Amino acid sequence: MLLCPGQGAQKVGMGQDLALAFVEARDVFEVVDQALGVPLTRIMWNGPDAELTLTHNAQPAILAHSIAAFAVLRSAIDPVLGAGHSLGEYSAYVAAGSLDLADAARLVRRRGELMLAAGRARPGTMAAVLGLETGSVIAGCAEASSPGEVVVAANVNAPDQTVISGDPAAVERATRILKEAGAKRVLPLNVSGAFHSPLMEPAQHELIEELARVTIRDPAFPVIANATAEPVRGGEDARAGLGAQLTAPVRWVASMERAVAEVGTDANFVEIGPGTVLSGLLRRVDRDACAVAVGTVEQVNSFLEQHG
Repeated sequence: MLLCPGQGAQKVGMGQDLALAFVEARDVFEVVDQALGVPLTRIMWNGPDAELTLTHNAQPAILAHSIAAFAVLRSAIDPVLGAGHSLGEYSAYVAAGSLDLADAARLVRRRGELMLAAGRARPGTMAAVLGLETGSVIAGCAEASSPGEVVVAANVNAPDQTVISGDPAAVERATRILKEAGAKRVLPLNVSGAFHSPLMEPAQHELIEELARVTIRDPAFPVIANATAEPVRGGEDARAGLGAQLTAPVRWVASMERAVAEVGTDANFVEIGPGTVLSGLLRRVDRDACAVAVGTVEQVNSFLEQHG
């Protein structure tokens, strides 16, 4: 099963070693650069970090790195299921053949631009809540919200790790409430908007229009949607899910529970692209499940030695 990381996994230098070592990876990066009409790889490999971290750069960069790793591994793996965290859902659909790489690169860059614009029009923020179960976080967000200021559970990443998102005043109230409810820590996140919350509705409307313009085929293998935690097998369902996810929570715990139910704990869970975040989250959802991260030449060679 494929796991595709989301925003936050970016790092200057990402994917460069793959491009130097494998023609398949170079081809992926060239397609993305040409599709965007900007030298994204130069930003990925040379920085500066502040420019790479910009939402409209980070999103296509992570997608490109994930698909470059997948292209190198393609002859050694035959995925039966995929899932991606937020942005990573696009990577999963590219790997599954639903989206062309060039279309996906343009979509996620536009997605980043729209999210940034929505954040500027109605500034929002996010915070990670650690050490408190999801139900209590959802209840605390409901208590902290008001008709004009909202905060919601945006990313349900682990049974005791939830990211909240919304208007700054509501997030501040929720922080106080959740600490009183027993949260070990509530950590503010450095983000440009309240992602996966109602504050993203303007971006969602325009993204749905962008999604309507591209071809989305039935995936070669099912992809678990963030918004529903259900496997998607049809192209039109994929289109609808990608449109819904901007304002819907990332139901990652439920997604991984469904994945384990579908493929079992003995399956190979392969995290493609930058970082190891999803591998760690999987183990927190199910201790018996095991994932391997494959995003560098060293990791690729190790994987191919075992599975090639």
